[in-house]
Amino acid sequence: MMLPRSLQWRLSLWLGLGVALLWAVAAAVTAHKLRHEMNEVFDSALEETAQRILPLAVLDIIGRDHDGDDDAEQSVATLRRHDEYFTYVVRDSEGKVLLRSHNADLAVFPPFAGTGFADTSTHRIYFDAALRGTVTIAVAEPLVHRRAVAEEVLLGLALPLGLVIPLSLLGVWAVVRLSMAPIRTFRSGIEARGGGDLTAVAADGLPSEIRPIAMAVNHLLERLRRTLEAERSFTANSAHELRTPVAAALAQTQRLIAEAPNEATRRRARHIETALRRLSRLSEKLMQLARAEGGRLQAAQPVNVATVLRVLVDEMTMDDPKQIELVLADAPVFSDIDADAFAILARNLIENALKHGSRHEPVRVALSADGVLRVFNAGSAVPADMLARLAEPFERGGAQGEGAGLGLAIAKAIASGIGGRIELVSPREGRQDGFEARFIPGK
Repeated sequence: MMLPRSLQWRLSLWLGLGVALLWAVAAAVTAHKLRHEMNEVFDSALEETAQRILPLAVLDIIGRDHDGDDDAEQSVATLRRHDEYFTYVVRDSEGKVLLRSHNADLAVFPPFAGTGFADTSTHRIYFDAALRGTVTIAVAEPLVHRRAVAEEVLLGLALPLGLVIPLSLLGVWAVVRLSMAPIRTFRSGIEARGGGDLTAVAADGLPSEIRPIAMAVNHLLERLRRTLEAERSFTANSAHELRTPVAAALAQTQRLIAEAPNEATRRRARHIETALRRLSRLSEKLMQLARAEGGRLQAAQPVNVATVLRVLVDEMTMDDPKQIELVLADAPVFSDIDADAFAILARNLIENALKHGSRHEPVRVALSADGVLRVFNAGSAVPADMLARLAEPFERGGAQGEGAGLGLAIAKAIASGIGGRIELVSPREGRQDGFEARFIPGK
């Protein structure tokens, strides 16, 4: 038997089966007891009938003896036709029938063998005697009548059970579902958490058996939050502390290039300058990544991200306005994302497109009315297996240019932090080449 995975359905199933089995056993015991009591009632009726009829039969027979007509068998006439469940026969000591009911079948009645009950294949019979055994009576009841009455009573008992058992099962399911409501609320609280929300989950109303699990989950979330905060703090502080010495080293290197006595020294100094600039960009990206993974990405009030995007693009195109083509919706586009977080996300997507796209076509940046940001660039199509890895930290997809491979990872972390997602598509829709990065905010 395949058990349901839900605890609620398991409890409902087993409790329902237990209730149904209990009702069935109770009905069987009641039926057995009822049949026994009914047999006692029928036997009492047989005995009472015999004891009522026998004195009357004796008086009738004695009266006939006084009239001199003692050889005739007498049959009691009936006033109207009816179902005769009890039939009787009165005999003398030699077995001669003296009196019988109008519908009595003599073949049913065996010879008198003593006072008491006797069973045949078809009837239940009670024998009694009077006048020192010279007059006997046998009262018979068909067994089929007893079975019919028993079946009718059992049917009357079973019909309510047919209604009570489904109602009991429904009641069990309703009680279990009501009792499981705090557990479902706790589960929903966990499921509704975003990737950056590690605060404790409310555990109000949970049963005592489940509360330790909830406490363990909250303790685990607290330990995980502290661990992640420590890692993010270390990353952000390290990147921040690197900026000053890197800037100082870069300034000294630039001075060395200007004061170098020969070309060989200047060439080596330029290599050092390039490495220091790369280190400076890496520290900046690490701080952005720490910010993206550290939460606090939601704005207190809706932000017009179209304005943020326009300012960002204007800043990035100061040297060459033609390298980026911006397309905005006609109306303001409001979003719950923090303005700085959106600017970091958009900058990384655009920088990635500028860095890896073709120089012969401008990067196209489009923001729709529903807040979807799409960044297109020309260039060779990216294989599907590589496309799936591009959003991982330090994954450069085989590119040989500058970059640390953190831009898409930062954008993905920010999108996940607000319940959105980043989609990467290559080739672009309607073309055989190109690349598209698409930011879809959460609902």
